[in-house]
Amino acid sequence: MIDTELYAALKLYFGFSKFKGLQEGVIKSILSGHSTFVVMPTGGGKSLCYQLPALMQEGTAIVVSPLIALMKNQVDAIRALSSEDGVAHVLNSSLNKSEVKQVKYDIENGVTKLLYVAPESLTKEEYVDFLLAQKISLVAIDEAHCISEWGHDFRPEYRNLKAIIKRIGDNIPIIGLTATATPKVQEDILKNLGIQDANTFKASFNRPNLYYEIRPKTKNVDSDIIRFVKQHEGKSGIIYCLSRKRVEELSQILQVNGIKAVPYHAGLDAKTRAKHQDMFLMENTDVVVATIAFGMGIDKPDVRFVIHNDIPKSIESYYQETGRAGRDGGEGICLAYYSY
Repeated sequence: MIDTELYAALKLYFGFSKFKGLQEGVIKSILSGHSTFVVMPTGGGKSLCYQLPALMQEGTAIVVSPLIALMKNQVDAIRALSSEDGVAHVLNSSLNKSEVKQVKYDIENGVTKLLYVAPESLTKEEYVDFLLAQKISLVAIDEAHCISEWGHDFRPEYRNLKAIIKRIGDNIPIIGLTATATPKVQEDILKNLGIQDANTFKASFNRPNLYYEIRPKTKNVDSDIIRFVKQHEGKSGIIYCLSRKRVEELSQILQVNGIKAVPYHAGLDAKTRAKHQDMFLMENTDVVVATIAFGMGIDKPDVRFVIHNDIPKSIESYYQETGRAGRDGGEGICLAYYSY
């Protein structure tokens, strides 16, 4: 692969003139047909690692992703780069028959470069049979730690991926990507995907632009949060709470105090969730108060603060959630309230 070609493609599709961190090495590994394993912090530019090779090669790349919101987000982003809407598609349970037909048509006609699927969809016989007959350029498994029982986000349906990929094609390069880097989880991912010989790339997890602070949680936590948000007026932030009830309560308290805030949790219907997410991305609201259902793959580069009203269940979760701040390299304040 000639470097000039690679840089030309980067410029053409994404408008960037240079790669970030380990991206270039990862992409060259994928383009040379090697299975590849990428451990990169949140905000390190993981998705470009498989999107660029997919756009450059013939055939369709399958991207397995655990969350519908994340897929929609990425598909919209790729479509924005292209004149063809069919360049990226989602294949999951939310599609009706005619939508599925359109997806298949675009894949067969070589229009679709990236197909985002939920792991459950890949267990459907009809989809597997269909994909068997297509030219598949690569399979990317995003949030690959979901495959490991040792990970903080285990999804049993990820366990079947190896067998399904084998059926779809024998020498399709597999790319596993994660931001969770305990050695045990990494080993588990490689074993479960059957890619022990993968080229492995690990980036540094230090994000020097993030500022971490832990404050004691007192009964004045509400007014404390209000004061903090008002000091950062007009800036985007996420506030994480463990319960839906607390999410609703806190977003109302903020609204009453003149702060543009919306709630986000799994108890809201999909339409409301999508609306609130879009409001945040379009800056029609400043703050999203959310359970952890929010934010996987939310690509908003200028989140200026992440507040934890409750301490998360694991250090990996905490790292991942705070990692949504300051992805553009600018200021990111991470504030957590802690009580005994």
